Amino acid sequence: MKKRIMILGTSSSVGKSTIATAFCKYFKDKGLDVSPYKALNISLNSYITEDGDEIGRSQAVQAEACNIEPKEYMNPILMKPGGGKTQVIARGKVLCTINAYKYKELNSILKEKAYEAFLLAEKEHEMLVLEGSGGCAELNLRKTDIANMNTALKTNTPVILVADIEKGGVFASVVGTLSILPKEEKRLIKGIIINKFRGNPEFFKEGVEIIENLTGVKVLGVMPYKKLNIEEEDGQTDIFKNKAKRKINIGVIKFPHMSNFTDLNYISTFDEIGVKYIENKEELQSIDIIVIPGSKNTIEDLRYIKANGFSKEIYKAQNEGKLILGICGGFQMLGKLLEDPYEIEGNIKEEEGLNLLPIKTIFEKEKITKRTKVKDNLGIEIEGYEIHNGRSFSLDEDKMWLKDGERVVGMKCGNVYGTYLHGILDNEEFIKHFIKDIEIKESYKSLKEKEYKKLKETLEENIDMKYVEKIIEEWEY
Repeated sequence: MKKRIMILGTSSSVGKSTIATAFCKYFKDKGLDVSPYKALNISLNSYITEDGDEIGRSQAVQAEACNIEPKEYMNPILMKPGGGKTQVIARGKVLCTINAYKYKELNSILKEKAYEAFLLAEKEHEMLVLEGSGGCAELNLRKTDIANMNTALKTNTPVILVADIEKGGVFASVVGTLSILPKEEKRLIKGIIINKFRGNPEFFKEGVEIIENLTGVKVLGVMPYKKLNIEEEDGQTDIFKNKAKRKINIGVIKFPHMSNFTDLNYISTFDEIGVKYIENKEELQSIDIIVIPGSKNTIEDLRYIKANGFSKEIYKAQNEGKLILGICGGFQMLGKLLEDPYEIEGNIKEEEGLNLLPIKTIFEKEKITKRTKVKDNLGIEIEGYEIHNGRSFSLDEDKMWLKDGERVVGMKCGNVYGTYLHGILDNEEFIKHFIKDIEIKESYKSLKEKEYKKLKETLEENIDMKYVEKIIEEWEY
């Protein structure tokens, strides 16, 4: 018999993805063939599967917790907003780029594609851990809902409702959500998890009783607030709050359309390294290494860098010999010229780059989505994944650093590096070359496996998983 459970939230950023990851790891360790499934994701953090398909980064993390390769059916619809437009990824490929008001016209097509992917996921795996998107009781979005109650009803899946107590108002959010759901949807809610509790969960026993009395739904437990090195999905992540100074301080320029900020996750776990997301140009003065990350709207973010004085600090850092690394959109910004003749990323067709690397970039209609493994000119093997419409062309072959066939993947000019490879800072040998005299205690793979184990143990210690198993076993699918 196929098994399913779905994680929905009272609102965005309640920790659904982390709870779903914990469920994936828990049932995988029970010996089940488990897969994540999120019908629709809205995120600028994406990942490329081995088949060259683009999905949300959180589903790649969940697949890793299941010890399986990520597949496009795990996140059939990915929406990437930026520059007043939204790029729609369906079944791993770009379907179209739309203005917000066009979403309703596309809705029925997306629902169909999402359900087809669900059927494939269920066929391929013994159990699915489904996840919703945002809040599950947004009344004005009911007709166009894809990822929440629409999926729960369509697939007849029992639901666990997650609420974030750290935000405050947890009673109102839980009781309010359940009170406005129609009967046919409310019947699917079989348990509640209170998430991100700071302190001893024992002190919330009275709160648990109040919620159960008001809703008639069992509270499965209270998950404590716990910092784990597991990649997070959106801009609500705590990594932006890090202000700690270390032996080596890396500054990541945080511009409006920043994407794939998870590129710094591994290196941020090193004891000697502090990673800080920079919002004011003055903060760059105390930074040892500058990283210009990916962007969903490269030219607009480049203009933001210029208008807010970041470019002057970047030039100053380059003259002082500080390391500068541009990744994907950041790589393109470091070049001489960016052209967007088809207005792929926005309405600006041309912009001068920072001119620190000898490349010219032209944005094309077809998107490159692939995993790439190359060797640099020192013989160091580097692997990562690419997600970009831009094609960069070398203006000085002597500065070529990384090539995939004849295609430019990276350039280097003195202390300035640029590459299309997301995940470049997951490569231990490159890190040792890029940052001298740094101690690497363990691989990223080993580190992540330990964190998934800690997450699962926290789940087991605080949530009544025997009751969850009972829900799954007794449900009439």
